[in-house]
Amino acid sequence: MKNGIEKKMIKTIAFDNSILGAKWVAKQIADLIKYKARKGKACVLGLATGRTPIKVYDELIRMHKEDALSFSNVITFNLDEYYPIQAHDLQSYNYFMCENLFKHIDIPTENINIPKGDLPEHQIDEFCKSYDEKIKACGGIDIQLLGIGRTGHIGFNEPGSEIDSNTRIVELCDLTRTDAIAQFKNENLVPSNAITMGIRTIMDSKRIILMAWGKNKAQIVNKAICSEITSDIPAAFLQLHPNTEFVLDSLAANEL
Repeated sequence: MKNGIEKKMIKTIAFDNSILGAKWVAKQIADLIKYKARKGKACVLGLATGRTPIKVYDELIRMHKEDALSFSNVITFNLDEYYPIQAHDLQSYNYFMCENLFKHIDIPTENINIPKGDLPEHQIDEFCKSYDEKIKACGGIDIQLLGIGRTGHIGFNEPGSEIDSNTRIVELCDLTRTDAIAQFKNENLVPSNAITMGIRTIMDSKRIILMAWGKNKAQIVNKAICSEITSDIPAAFLQLHPNTEFVLDSLAANEL
């Protein structure tokens, strides 16, 4: 027991490569969308950005175009966004989601929710509170997609983030900003802050699927699954969630 909550053994599923893993994840999402549609209900998805989920989004787009998968009953909430950044900037997660998923499917624009990176500072706290409230008003997140950073961060919950944290503005650590240099082309252009769902916001999801591809993720995946639960490795809090799966390729699973 930890903080009165029973620790769970995280279910892990390893595939030979990331393409197979991504297709499996996309099928989980598609099956839920169709099930909810038959019930006349919305399907609420928590979405991630970065290289990790791109193949999932590619497969969902294929399903939409070739298999008539409709996203008309889908509501999405993205994990995070850099701050400050404009929605139209090439490095923004708003732009990323549009280019890699939203503009290719039939999701209603009003059903897309992404943290705003261009808010005046005095509006951030109220926006973050309303973001969490809107998730609850929609019935909670049915499936939350996650990647994992080299620091063990999920969303932009860096080491030191606590399990009771809600959506908020955070300061990015040096390693996270270093990993973003290739995206921004210049270290000085990488934002120092981000708005992110909190650990509590993520943990309130009904199902969580964390994906990791490649040998550079093997060590942190091992720590997230096998280490003591500590804010030093935010992903380790997922050991307390009753319905979490780690979906890995063979390289990311190599140290388990």
